[in-house]
Amino acid sequence: MSQEASLFTSRTHALAFWGGCVAVTAGVLLHLPMFLMGRYTHYVLAGMPMGAGMLAGMGLIIAGFVATGYGLLPRRKSENIVYEEIAPPENAPLTKAHWVQIIVLAVALVIDVMKAATLGFVIPGMRVEYGLTFAGVAALPFSGLLGTTVGSFLWGALADLYGRRASILLAAVIFMGTSICGAMPSFAWNIVMCFIMGLGAGGMLPVTYALLAEIMPTRHRGWCLVLVGGIGSIGGYFATSVLSALLQPTFGWRIMWLINLPIALILVALSPVLQESARFLQSMGRVREARETLARFGISVVAPTAGAAPVHALPAASPVKVRGLLGITFALTLTALSVGFVNFGVLLWLPGALMHEGRSMGAASKLIADSTLLAAPTIVLVAWLYSIWSTKRMLVLAVATTTFGLLMILLRDAFGFHLFANPILPVSLLIIGTSGIISMLLPYSAESYPLRVRGRATGWVAGFSKSGGLVAQVLGMMALVPALGLAAGAVAIPCVLSMALILFLGHETHGRDLRELESAEPAMELSTGGD
Repeated sequence: MSQEASLFTSRTHALAFWGGCVAVTAGVLLHLPMFLMGRYTHYVLAGMPMGAGMLAGMGLIIAGFVATGYGLLPRRKSENIVYEEIAPPENAPLTKAHWVQIIVLAVALVIDVMKAATLGFVIPGMRVEYGLTFAGVAALPFSGLLGTTVGSFLWGALADLYGRRASILLAAVIFMGTSICGAMPSFAWNIVMCFIMGLGAGGMLPVTYALLAEIMPTRHRGWCLVLVGGIGSIGGYFATSVLSALLQPTFGWRIMWLINLPIALILVALSPVLQESARFLQSMGRVREARETLARFGISVVAPTAGAAPVHALPAASPVKVRGLLGITFALTLTALSVGFVNFGVLLWLPGALMHEGRSMGAASKLIADSTLLAAPTIVLVAWLYSIWSTKRMLVLAVATTTFGLLMILLRDAFGFHLFANPILPVSLLIIGTSGIISMLLPYSAESYPLRVRGRATGWVAGFSKSGGLVAQVLGMMALVPALGLAAGAVAIPCVLSMALILFLGHETHGRDLRELESAEPAMELSTGGD
């Protein structure tokens, strides 16, 4: 089987995908004249009429979405699934092909984090251009976070039905199309585009972790998942803050949306080397493709001999039976809500709070970039300890670090502790802690659920990590945003509770073979429909 055949159902589907990407790119480029018209007014476009080129571009983008969605449709077969015969050896070595996947998926996570982080950097400029109140401008992050929340649940389910690889690429194409948010002359259009952008961003994160968990052998899975997650989280914040510091003083806030196009094109260009999960192909009954996918990772798997009884064969449409999921799901859901409020509430309000202290946007962006650089080396340590020590305890430690940063913000802002007058230390702790949680929470989730519900379960946790941010944005829309210190102190309480829940209800996944989850005894059934 050729590489092309494994990526698309047919040549027609491949042409539809690439043609759709070209259509979306062309549609975005047709919006650039509107943006360039504002070069004499520091790119202020509020109130300008939308031209025919922009409307034609929107049509091309919609057609491109449809074409790429059709091009990525998977083939489905009805063969029985044989886990032992084609599952990769859990002690398999890392090959060049593994490292290629690691790099591509790290790029995907950087892009995902950038979209959410960008909200905090565009809101001050957007509020001034459109003459909005703080409560009025809060509709934008609310719309974006609502999109990411819906996208996490939707893409998680889509990944179990449509495919891990296909879901990631579809999200990347949505990123490309919604970059036109930077040329929208009205605030209402920005809200609509931001919601659609959120749909794509919400889907990228859980699907990427599910795919990576299924690609990596057990002995390498832990450190790889956390390292890639940490690179994505810190890399996303760093790239966003640096680009903001470099570009916003010249091109205004709109450029932060327009750069979605070249950034997403990087991922699309890398798509030919992005592999589908062999475990997912196996669950779809595409056994021959699963074997040949493993062969590309240097893993040679022998097909079962004719007439031999398959071991642990599972019909393609059977329900998934799992045990002990309610407790861990509750613990992970609360943890996700807590980190969501920090990530999309406290950290999202941070640039504005720093500007309120008298700093410029450039200075605030630089301070956050410096804090991110301080946090970066710790991700390597987190990845190492996660892989050799304890997955559960490392997740608890990351929540504790976040809690400590929150308490320092509380002491600094609410009680005026001069020891923390310079915000770089508490901000660094918040970025270290939240980056650690983000880099471990979804990998830990992916390692805790069986194959057929892994996408949905990871999407569930990812969705609730955005729901905490929705709560924060509702407060903003109602003009009830508390002072940064008080907000930090309030969210520290559920953080402490989530630590206790993980300790008592969480399971240790260090060194666990994911195939053990497929034979768990039933306590409840999760129907997988026809997949």
